[in-house]
Amino acid sequence: MLKKRIVSGILLGSAVPLLGFFLPSVCIWIVLVAVSTIAMFEFYRMVNMAGVPAFRMVGAGVGGLIITVTFFSLGPEVERVNVAYHWESMILFVATAAILIRQFPQKHNKKPLSTVAGTLLGILYIPFLLNFATKLLLEWDSTQLLKPVSVTGVLLVFYMVTVVKASDIGAFFVGKFLGRHKLFPRLSPKKTWEGLFGGLFLGVAGSLIYWKIVDGNFGVVTMTLKDVLFLGVFLSLVGMVGDLAESLIKRAANVKDSGDSIGGFGGLLDVLDSLLFAAPAFYFYLRFFAE
Repeated sequence: MLKKRIVSGILLGSAVPLLGFFLPSVCIWIVLVAVSTIAMFEFYRMVNMAGVPAFRMVGAGVGGLIITVTFFSLGPEVERVNVAYHWESMILFVATAAILIRQFPQKHNKKPLSTVAGTLLGILYIPFLLNFATKLLLEWDSTQLLKPVSVTGVLLVFYMVTVVKASDIGAFFVGKFLGRHKLFPRLSPKKTWEGLFGGLFLGVAGSLIYWKIVDGNFGVVTMTLKDVLFLGVFLSLVGMVGDLAESLIKRAANVKDSGDSIGGFGGLLDVLDSLLFAAPAFYFYLRFFAE
């Protein structure tokens, strides 16, 4: 299992810079929509196993649409940021109305409110949060569909992935070999306080090493030592919250993993969970506090 996890981790870790630096940006759009769709099907499967019905096709379709309108409308200009925001808001409004209307003819559904809530939660939990990765990629520099994404976008996303996954690795190994005191046994019986501090340490180390390699310059974004020290801790903690949030869903569904598509990890959502919370947290930090 550990060998499979290492191999899968190396392959997944190599995919981010490969996609960003070498392939046309339209390929990233395809990957984001595919990732959102697969993760949503995994989520709705768990929701169904927990006894909550959901409109999975509607949810997955709305998720792909949210990412698509953002990807094709967003840019560094204020006008394009506003247009993307308005499109996203309209899609969420239409989706809410459509899910409620879809419930009208289901006279034999004994859980109408659970169906609506479960479907909407899938949209807000996965594509809405994942879409902040799209914003990190496209909101700082102009990008053409048939050319790679701007260096700024790639460096920012790769930084976030590096910090969060370094924290995941630190938490896993420290918790595995030194963990004694349970963190939240009701949610995840294997997570420990020792693992949490191991994750924080490696997350900060990953943040500092990455910052040193790029010499503080993330394309048009500049981060100071204070920024990367704070983000090393902040993104690590936020990533852990995302991990525990998925654990809550898995416990409710009484499953160990969201799926079995990625060797050593489980499902795609098991890999994505910590990043779903980290992407918006990182985006808002850059918007409000970074230079």
